[in-house]
Amino acid sequence: MAENTSVLTAQETFGDDPVAGVGLMADDARVAARTLARAPRAWKDRALNIMADRIEARADTVLEANSRDLERGRESGISTALLDRLKLDRTRITGLADALRELAALPDPVGSVVRGQTLANGLRMRQVRVPMGVVGVIYEARPNVTVDIAGIAVKSGNAVLLRGGSAAFDSNRALVGILRDALADAKLPVDCVQTVDDYGRDGANALMGARGKVDVLIPRGGRGLIQSVVTNATVPVIETGEGNVHVFIDESAPAQMAAKLTVNSKTHRTSTCNSAETLLLHSGARETSREVLAALDKAGVTLHVDDRAAALLPPGSDHLQATDEDWATEYLDMDMAVKVVDGIDEAIEHIRTYSTGHTEAIVTNDLANAERFTAEIDSAAVMVNASTRFTDGGQLGLGAEIGISTQKMHARGPMGLEELTTTKWVVQGDGHVRP
Repeated sequence: MAENTSVLTAQETFGDDPVAGVGLMADDARVAARTLARAPRAWKDRALNIMADRIEARADTVLEANSRDLERGRESGISTALLDRLKLDRTRITGLADALRELAALPDPVGSVVRGQTLANGLRMRQVRVPMGVVGVIYEARPNVTVDIAGIAVKSGNAVLLRGGSAAFDSNRALVGILRDALADAKLPVDCVQTVDDYGRDGANALMGARGKVDVLIPRGGRGLIQSVVTNATVPVIETGEGNVHVFIDESAPAQMAAKLTVNSKTHRTSTCNSAETLLLHSGARETSREVLAALDKAGVTLHVDDRAAALLPPGSDHLQATDEDWATEYLDMDMAVKVVDGIDEAIEHIRTYSTGHTEAIVTNDLANAERFTAEIDSAAVMVNASTRFTDGGQLGLGAEIGISTQKMHARGPMGLEELTTTKWVVQGDGHVRP
């Protein structure tokens, strides 16, 4: 098939008015979603596998587009963290394709029964999972999200309108074109996946105001983007989280485990929201704390330390004096705030004060402290003796993820297939009337 599904710009197809154009795109998405909602699992899985194959086959096209985005990003002076999020290479492209194939292998949530029973009066009731419908997603400098969200949407029977931001414009355009071509090959509606990027920031604003046309809006990015969507959108929003993530080294923590886990949490990939930003050290674990700080220093992390933590640093370490601002900072870089606390009470109180509700971890050999930490920490994910980097849909067996929800309504934590569905009640009777 000719690979020309997305040659026309949004303006050429829908006109120059972003509100009207996005509205028409949403109407097309609604029609596509109705078809996709009825599609059997085999059709959707076939589409996902074709998407994966196409992305790998056209890797050169994607990488060429991505190189243009990276060049513009460097020229405009965007941060190292954003450049890392923006960058694609062959390994990451293979990862995107693998994630689509993993989604295809997962059970289809659509139509699954959440609960059901026959009532005393003979009515038979079921609560079943159904697609959301039309989902809008606003994100920045993350071309991998384009593929992840499109895959989750197709598998869960939804259509998506994507606003991927100017930084990744060429990458996202190339990927969306490939995905739409794959949908056409799979005989599914291509308008299940659309982008409003041609309308720029006005397209994002139009998405936020498309109440009644877009069923739910999901922002994914830094604090500024997320809060802008939460504050300004009239469409219902699922808030995904910035991650001021904490690691607490308890008094009983094994030194080698604590060092390895903390370094992984901080440095495995600093630009992600599940990387650790603040380290809390129990004052009774001085030697373990020294080993952890030495490991972080050796890994090249710039430590922002309070006075008691400074006394535990190796000679000549790269460090700064911590300020109150550091405790609330999501660095997304090779920086980490470090504070010494006098026990689990102070650690929990510090986390309650500064956490964004994303992920917190404790390293401990004390079962009572582990249980208390998991019970009292009110975040979407709590780790015991495990890296914070495991707060990830793929790592937790959900396949790709649409984001990490830090709210408490509808979805919380990594959002996979089930989180992109809602439910309906199906009630069957035999001529029942209410007395």
